[in-house]
This record gives sequence, C-alpha cells and structure tokens, in this order.
Amino acid sequence: MDNSAMIEPESSIGYVVSGGLKENLHIRLTVPAQEVQEGGFVVIESGNWQFYGLVTDLQLGATDPRFADEQSELRLPPALASLLHGQTLYTNLEILPALMLERGPEPGSQEYERWREEIEAGLRPEPRPLPVKTIPPHHAPVRLAGEGDIAEIFGKSEQPGNFVIGYTREQGHPVCLNLDKFIQRSSGIFGATGTGKSFLTRIILAGLIHFNRASVLIFDMHNEYSYDDTASDTGQRVIGLRTKFPNRVRVVGLGQGALIREQPPDFNLEIAESDLQPEDIELLTRELNLKETTPTTLEALVSTLGKNWFSAFRQMRNGAVIDDENGRKIPAPDSVAYWANSAGVNQFAAEGLHSKLRRVFDLPYVVERPASDSVSEIIKALEAGQHVVLSFGDHETDLDYLLVSNLLTRRIRQAWEKRTNEFRSGKQEPRPLVIVVEEAHKLLNREMASQTTFSTIAREMRKYYVTLLIIDQRPSQIYDEVMSQLGTRVSGWLGDEDDIRAVLSGLAGREALRGMLARLQPKEEVLLLGWGVPMPLPVRSRRYDERFWRELQGQPEQGSGERKDKDILRELGYG
Repeated sequence: MDNSAMIEPESSIGYVVSGGLKENLHIRLTVPAQEVQEGGFVVIESGNWQFYGLVTDLQLGATDPRFADEQSELRLPPALASLLHGQTLYTNLEILPALMLERGPEPGSQEYERWREEIEAGLRPEPRPLPVKTIPPHHAPVRLAGEGDIAEIFGKSEQPGNFVIGYTREQGHPVCLNLDKFIQRSSGIFGATGTGKSFLTRIILAGLIHFNRASVLIFDMHNEYSYDDTASDTGQRVIGLRTKFPNRVRVVGLGQGALIREQPPDFNLEIAESDLQPEDIELLTRELNLKETTPTTLEALVSTLGKNWFSAFRQMRNGAVIDDENGRKIPAPDSVAYWANSAGVNQFAAEGLHSKLRRVFDLPYVVERPASDSVSEIIKALEAGQHVVLSFGDHETDLDYLLVSNLLTRRIRQAWEKRTNEFRSGKQEPRPLVIVVEEAHKLLNREMASQTTFSTIAREMRKYYVTLLIIDQRPSQIYDEVMSQLGTRVSGWLGDEDDIRAVLSGLAGREALRGMLARLQPKEEVLLLGWGVPMPLPVRSRRYDERFWRELQGQPEQGSGERKDKDILRELGYG
C-alpha cells in the first residue's frame, strides 16, 4: 500500500516526548505504526526553527505493562478494546536529528517582514540548513517531510548540478545528488554482490557525462560500461555509455587488435617497455609472490641499465652458461647471472625475479615500440573534455588490472599536477577528472595502498582537480586512511558487519545508521551519505532503463537554451 495515500505531508504524525542531542529524540506516534518506516525523513516544527531528522527505530510501549501483556481484545467488546488500546498502548519513534533551519516568524506578520528586511539588508545571514546544535521542546509537532522539505535540504531538481539519484521510500519525492560537490572529493559506491552496484554506477556516470563539468576515466575491468550488454539476471538489454554519448565517450581497448563486445574500440592502448618503473613491479609483489630482495634488485637494474632496464632485463637469459678456456661452466655474457655478478647483486635473487617477471614479459600489450603514444592520447582526450572507457577485453586478471591502471594513473597524476601548477601561474584552469575504479580493494587494501597512485589521489589530488570514484563489494578490505578521504558514499545492502562499519566510519550517528544500512532492500534501495548530500537518507534508486534515458536525453545541454518540459526537468534534476 502507498503510504502517501494515508498521510498528508503536512499532517502531524506525532510529537516530541523526550530525548537529547546524544541519545536522539523520542516521538510519540499518533498514527498507526505501519504508516512510518525506518529511514523516514521527518520535520519537527519548533517556533522559528525547523528540525530535520531520520527515523532510526520504532518501539512499542504501554502506560502499564499489564495492558501490553493482556490481550484485551479477546475479553472486551471491540469498541472498548480499541479505546483502551488508544489510551494505554503506544508506539515511539526514535529520531536522529541531522539539520536545523531557521524559518523566521509567522509569514505575513510584521515580525516576519522585519526579519526578511534584515536578511536582504545583509544584517543577518540568509537561512540555510545547519548541523543540529539544540533540540526542539516537548510536544513539538512532527510530520513526514513533503516534496518542498526534500527540495529545501537536498536542492531543487531544476537547479544546475542537481541530479535526481532516487526517490524517498514513503512518498516518492525526488532526492538530488549535488554533482558539483560530488566531483570535488573522492567518492565510493558500495554494496554486496548482486545489489545492483553496476547499474547504480551507470546511472551516476551517465549523470556526470551529461552534466559535463568533469572528465571521467573508467577502468572497465569486466567490459560493462562502453557498449550494450545483456543483464545476467533478467536477460534484458543494458545500454552502454558509448551508445548514448557517441560524441563524448571514447572506448579504448587494451592491446593491439582488441575487440569489446565484438566491436572495435576507438583506439588501442599499448604500453611501452620504457614506461615501466620499479614501483610498477613492486605493486605486483603479492600477485607475483616477489621476495623482499626485489626492491634492491630493481634499483640495481635501473642504476646499471637506465631507462631501458625492463627491455634489457627481459632479453637476458636465465641460467645461460658458456665454457671458459679451462672448460668450466661460467655465466654467459647475456645471462641474468652475468649481470648480477657485474652489478654486485645476489645471483639467485636476480634469477628468481627474472623467472617471476616472465608473466609480465609475456604480456602482449607491453611492447618495445608501441604503434602510437596511446597513453598520451588518453590524457589529451580527458584534457579536451572527453570521457574515456578503458576496457580490458580478454585481459581480466588481477595482474593486468593492477599493472595497467596504476601505470596509467601515475602518468595522469603527473599531467594534472603540471596543469595545476601552470594554472597557478596564470594559465587555463585544469578540467576536473574523476577516475572510476572497480574492485577497489585490489588496489587500495592495507598491504598495497601505500604503493599505488590511487591512494595518493585519494589523499592529496583533490587540490590538483583529480578525484576517485571507487566501486567495491568489500569496503572493509580498503585501507582505513583511504576510506576516511571519501566524501560522498552511496551504499546498497551490506550483510557483513565489518563492511557496514567501514562504510559508516567517520560519520556522525553511525550507530543509528548501522541497522538502517543492514536492512535495506537487496536491490534498488541505497543509503546516501557524506559530502554530496546534506544528511544521510535511504532512497529508492532510479532504474537504469529506457525511461531513465528518455528523461536524461530529453534535456537540452547545459546552457544551450530554454527548458521545454518542466515536469521532466523537475524529475531529472538538471538546470
């Protein structure tokens, strides 16, 4: 049943009976308990102020325990039993107060006119939502938030940069995500396997591409985002980003001759052997089971062989020997052992590293002379305002993902730092960049975070216009320092307590939000948290379907003319 048919947005559902800032507020419910849900967005009226909060718990109570224990409806007439229940049994809501907003004196009064005059004269600030610093009085009325309240807090959908990510669960009011704020800090999308993370990610990416304030680079490990696909659970067509944004999205395939969904990419990415750095190899320590002597050996390779150390090392033969003039077996001049002895490196450590690097030596997309400088081409496309999907094609191992994504991101970091420093000297401002990373725990776990460029971006690159959007089903495996840097977090259902704790880390009211996150519907419900939204709120997410695309592409480009359809504009969330 639709709750919006039961409760008018402006009608009271209860009143404040107790509570505090630290222990939340308790509300005596005056409507049936089934008409209010955990996670409901409520407004508390209190004189010149309005308080906004979330329902975090519903509790049954009785004026006397005997009335709760005895089933009076079995021994009393129905009318009398109903009257007795209304007087002796009740339900309390527990409310997490999140924001407060000054609304001023009663509109139309002289006090209100003076209040507005003071604001317009600059004598007092324009009212805006503030963190809660006080509490409403006893018996302050409480109501479910209406569409105007949602717009007051989360922004009006027609304002530039506001993107409707979902709708309130009770009454279906649109809830906006501020994309301007979203791209200013790194963000995360989380949820257990099967909760629809990929569809939610597509929705947000489509919004970012259409919004067009930042370039987007997507490391598409499973070839999901560029071309059309088929949903594994429903068998329905899933539209790719390239299909809907053919002039904005460039698809890059890893390796010469790569095909993505049987379609050729715009160009292919090949990595020059000279681009590989020792830190790229050290990043593969766990994947290749490298020894603690590896950094020393790599340092010696670079110091003795220079920029082309990787190519030279690959061409060495492992275990090659020749006979000396006395007939004894000695290392051949082109052997690993010969180099190790001449460089003062442990022979067995060098030979062991050479053997383990065989997997890297054999990668078909790591070549001595690439057909073109495709890394620079990707960077130029991003700088020019295009969006790039790097599809890994058949190269879907962790080794491929770790090596390519870290190397490319390191080059991007260098380019954006250079552009930012030039901007500070008077040149053009860099275009913001969002790097989308799937399976983020493989790159940002505790053991590897310090070695990857991604952790540097999460910690430091915001001032250089680069942020991350990480997507993962196991946030508890991501390094705590990286999680703490995530501004906006959008999370679907999580069943593991450690994962829930990781998503909520560093947020006020996390104890109250823990149960809310654990009780989300497995699909199409998400909890919005952090920088991009003013307060936590569970919402029913938009569906990634034809209706979504009709609404999205029914809008003119930003700044390209008048809006023609106000209803679509309000629902979509673009200005």
